[in-house]
Amino acid sequence: MDTPATTATLADVRCFLLDMDGTFYLGDHLLEGALDFIDTLRQQGKDFVFLTNNSSKHRRMYAEKITRLGLPIPEEKVFTSGEATAIYLKKHHPTARIYLAGTPALEEEFRTHGFTLTDQDPQMVVLGFDTTLTYAKLWKLCDLVRAGLPYIATHPDLNCPTENGFMPDIGAMIAFIKASTGREPDLIVGKPNRLIVDALADKLNLPLHALAMIGDRLYTDIALGQTAGILTCLVLSGETTRRDLEGSPYQPAYVFDHLGAVAEFLKQTQKDHA
Repeated sequence: MDTPATTATLADVRCFLLDMDGTFYLGDHLLEGALDFIDTLRQQGKDFVFLTNNSSKHRRMYAEKITRLGLPIPEEKVFTSGEATAIYLKKHHPTARIYLAGTPALEEEFRTHGFTLTDQDPQMVVLGFDTTLTYAKLWKLCDLVRAGLPYIATHPDLNCPTENGFMPDIGAMIAFIKASTGREPDLIVGKPNRLIVDALADKLNLPLHALAMIGDRLYTDIALGQTAGILTCLVLSGETTRRDLEGSPYQPAYVFDHLGAVAEFLKQTQKDHA
């Protein structure tokens, strides 16, 4: 474990924002110390919310999976970039007709928020992590982006970790669209955008300094330390290695091998304070 040079400490954190893929689990297996970490938080009176950039699934699906893996939680304990995007657009463009490139689960999320999804004269384009992506979808999306419609992406992740390596994530799709149209998204809602953290802070009624992000990606999870001004912890159980830290503009306050090591650090910190 590496400790920070700042005066901020994990002992001050009241709610941990937890990434899932590569942090809490990989595939259908919990990562080392995952349940011990949650037990430690509960024993110390701290809270947690699963915060994921993966917009391919509804939060209910994540809650069901985490429950099946051994941690029963309600869906309110999960906040996705897909939900954050729908909330943002509901606030700023409540009547917009949207062309959505996303999974059926993301389509459900948007329809739940009252949006009309259409490929006929839409007013804006939304790109999610679409594991049902087809060439026809990409072609249509590029036509609309090239025509100048507002273009929103749920998050920027290049890859999604799996038990057997990595699968291309939305960042690869964004690169495809840029190569064809010359345009980047006008707005990216998920990590490292501060928007997703502000929304959660309001929902939890907590100040930003009471939050900490734990994740495995430097350019999303750890970048929140700069964009949102919150404490960040990198776990080396997913995408990032120690070598990746060298020269990276995104430096975490803490580095741990896995969530179990975070739990041990919190326990020791409590003993020291006692």
